[in-house]
Amino acid sequence: MKIRSCVGITKPSLLLVHSELPALTFHKTKLTWTSTLRFPSNYERTSGSVTRFHCSVAGRTGASTSVSSSSSKSNTVHLSRKQVKPSSLYSRPSLSNMKKERIANRAKVYEFLRVLGIIPDELDGLELPVTVEVMQERIDFLHKLGLTIEDINNYPLVLGCSVKKNMIPVLDYLGKLGVRKSTFTEFLRRYPQVLHASVVVDLAPLVKYLQGLDIKPNDIPRVLEKYPEVLGFKLEGTMSTSVAYLVGIGVSRREVGGVLTKYPEILGMRVGRVIKPFVEYLEGLGIPRLAIARLIEKRPHILGFGLEERVKPNVASLLEFNVRKASLPSIVAQYPEIIGIDLKPKLLGQRSLIQSIIDLEPEDFGTVVEKMPQIVSLSNTSMVKHADFLKGCGFSLQQVRSMVVECPQILALNLDIMKLSFDYFQMEMQRPLDDLVAFPAFFTYGLESTIKPRDKIVAKKGFKCSLSWLLNCSDEKFKERLNYDTIEMEEMETMPSFDMNSLMEPRSDESDSDYEEDSDDEYA
Repeated sequence: MKIRSCVGITKPSLLLVHSELPALTFHKTKLTWTSTLRFPSNYERTSGSVTRFHCSVAGRTGASTSVSSSSSKSNTVHLSRKQVKPSSLYSRPSLSNMKKERIANRAKVYEFLRVLGIIPDELDGLELPVTVEVMQERIDFLHKLGLTIEDINNYPLVLGCSVKKNMIPVLDYLGKLGVRKSTFTEFLRRYPQVLHASVVVDLAPLVKYLQGLDIKPNDIPRVLEKYPEVLGFKLEGTMSTSVAYLVGIGVSRREVGGVLTKYPEILGMRVGRVIKPFVEYLEGLGIPRLAIARLIEKRPHILGFGLEERVKPNVASLLEFNVRKASLPSIVAQYPEIIGIDLKPKLLGQRSLIQSIIDLEPEDFGTVVEKMPQIVSLSNTSMVKHADFLKGCGFSLQQVRSMVVECPQILALNLDIMKLSFDYFQMEMQRPLDDLVAFPAFFTYGLESTIKPRDKIVAKKGFKCSLSWLLNCSDEKFKERLNYDTIEMEEMETMPSFDMNSLMEPRSDESDSDYEEDSDDEYA
């Protein structure tokens, strides 16, 4: 008996499949299924069966035989074809293949960077773009910001920052704060790490903290432009301790914002290593702590002068050039920059120049520096012109030398104003030149505000007095002198000098916190 149909075997105890398919050729598919089931005459007793399947695919045939047997009897199975493993179009690559692919992509990116001149040695372990195209996008964006290949090599980790996720949000935030786009290049050269920062988690809280230090919102951009590294500081770290120390030595709390705006680098200075040793050294020179606090309020950048590298060697140079140790506090208080510049070459140059134009003795040069320490930064042209003016007024070389030693400021004053004062001295006051030799500070007083009014009062009263008695006092003191019966000689001989106590006087109610750029070279 033969039955042609698709038959399923209901109780197979063993199913073996052996198939053999020849190589496929591509032409129209024709699929034919033929199944033949043969039941032996004793089927009911053996409950075993054999099924033959014939498959024809595109003109080629394959056959398989499956055998089912009961547990009580064994059958012999002949396998005449090889087994084929199933496959899927959607199978996933293995982890090893994925790893190999990542390594290959990274090698391509590294090779691309090397061609551009970027050294990728520090990028191992850093998440980078998997394609050269994305890396090219990052580099192009950095170039638009003004960064060069050299800049990238200085901090190659910047290549790990996504343009859309990192760079653009950070730069947009800085721009909204008021940081000028023209400063972005230098900003990122100094502190490229900012591109890794989170605006919400890192930058915004720090800006709020700076405002809490009395830095005005409008000054925040300038602070960040001057010192971008501040964006990497912890809120309760060095910043808080440095501010607390300055307030502790006498810096006015209301001046802190102005101090930090002028010189935000203070926020990164360690108290124990930088600020405290500097303050204590100045105290050791004889400058009172409160005076140091006032100096810091006015010129906070002095805290950046290297103590060992610059300050101490400069003090030694001053002593070497015949400056008296007792005069050091006055010198530093008058001109703090003198301990922060490259001083010794300036001292050598200025001493040599003054010797050449007025025949100044080396010993007298120390006196000149004590009375006007800014002379170390005075331009050569200015000194020559002023010396020539004095000689043109009729003073001898010896008299000019004496006047400069007595009042070095005459080498730095406005020449036009000096000419007006000298004309009034000759034409109206009609005094001898020796009076100016004895009191060269005459040129430092205002002609309209001081000299003329006082000269007229004294002339009206018929007093005969020295220029020192006439000018070297406040308006209140001058009124008192007019009531004297006699002119005291000590008052006549007193010369103007720097008073350290004036530096420690209480500050006026008007705060000096407003941001301003102070010129370091007042006598250029």
